[in-house]
Amino acid sequence: MILAIVLVSYFMIVLDNSIIFTGLPQIQAGLGLSPGGLAWAQNAYTLVFGGLLLLGARMGDLLGRRRVFIVGLAVFGLASLLVGTAQSGAWIIAARALQGVGAAVVAPTSLALLTAAFPPGPERTRATAAYGTTAGLGSSLGLVVGGALASAVSWRAGFFINVPIAVAMMILAAKWLPDSAVVRGRFDLTGAIASTLGMGAFVFGIINAGEGGWTDLLTVAPIVAGLVLLGGFVVNEWRAGQPIMPLRLFASAQRSGAAVVRLLFAGTMIGFYFFTTQLFQGVYGWTPWQAGLGFLPMTVMQFTSSLFVSRLTRRFGGARLLTVGLVLVAAGMAWMTQLTGDTPFLTGAVGPLILLGLGQGITFGPLTSAGVAGARPEDAGAASGMVNTAHQVGSTLGVAVLTAAAAGAATLEARVVDAYLGGTLMLVAAVVVSVVFIIPAERARGGSGRWLRWR
Repeated sequence: MILAIVLVSYFMIVLDNSIIFTGLPQIQAGLGLSPGGLAWAQNAYTLVFGGLLLLGARMGDLLGRRRVFIVGLAVFGLASLLVGTAQSGAWIIAARALQGVGAAVVAPTSLALLTAAFPPGPERTRATAAYGTTAGLGSSLGLVVGGALASAVSWRAGFFINVPIAVAMMILAAKWLPDSAVVRGRFDLTGAIASTLGMGAFVFGIINAGEGGWTDLLTVAPIVAGLVLLGGFVVNEWRAGQPIMPLRLFASAQRSGAAVVRLLFAGTMIGFYFFTTQLFQGVYGWTPWQAGLGFLPMTVMQFTSSLFVSRLTRRFGGARLLTVGLVLVAAGMAWMTQLTGDTPFLTGAVGPLILLGLGQGITFGPLTSAGVAGARPEDAGAASGMVNTAHQVGSTLGVAVLTAAAAGAATLEARVVDAYLGGTLMLVAAVVVSVVFIIPAERARGGSGRWLRWR
């Protein structure tokens, strides 16, 4: 029951990262948004989500995970209702930002709940595999669900469905989730402010790079300010008695490598969804519903392959399985670079989509497990926050980087292909990190990674 509550809640959070994509044309027309305003209808969620993740993770440790989880669901459900009833650009952007607040609390707390509820071993492997699969399925199914609802009902329906789900999960969480042991101590206020402002500024700069370019003042200044604040955050965490992000988490090569891989992997895949939606609607001329259905081969294969992750992990090890999954996704992405407007969908796109789904299905679980491997019980929230921060920042960075990489192309078709090429290179880098850091670290400590003595 704990697993069901956590997965449904997390699925709802991840779904909202992509469900908006296929409904963007309707949102722009219905609310009269400019191109910049339309971008912020998505980016406001990403900005706040990424900026508050570490704070949300630590809140669960200090205030009790069940209590914080329920509050996060309440905020997310209310914000979803406000998004669905939006009547102006300012309204929907503010409501999406409030959704980000709820997501920043629910996402890391949900993984921390799983880590605490399931002991290390096969049970935790299955639970984290399911959690990782949920992350992948939520992203891809969001496009299918969003396209279907936008065509059949309205883009608003995709957000209204969150409300009863959030209420139901709050009721079930109050009944079934156990009270976690509250970490006693004071709140690292300096670290919380520095991490929130630093991540927020950094993500803002990345988002603006997709619109104004990497040399724009609104790109450079926030990124520099964010890096300075994050540098100060690291110094503070080194000195703090009870840090919001214990630096000992990075002493494990397995967890640190997993964070880098997740950043690259998440950035590539959210960029893939972003550009493939444009390919289906702008090049193939499909409706939002048809565009959503176009992702089904990948979604079905991803779900199917994920069912075998626990068994394959026990046989081959999580790190090796992760590396194989990354290689498959990189191969599928490279194959997508061969698509043109004249390539039939069935003979040209279905093959790489199946390969992408197969790779994703066996990647997410081991990647999530590596991200929290060996974390102390009192650091479960912080480790979960690190996993989700890497995912969210990677998602934002990926869209910005791939948009910039494709900016010089003359046609939409050429821009999409250039983005696929950039994504392929990012995935190759992820494979290298996995081979160099994660596989040796798992082998050195039988799956727990190598620990150093950090303060």
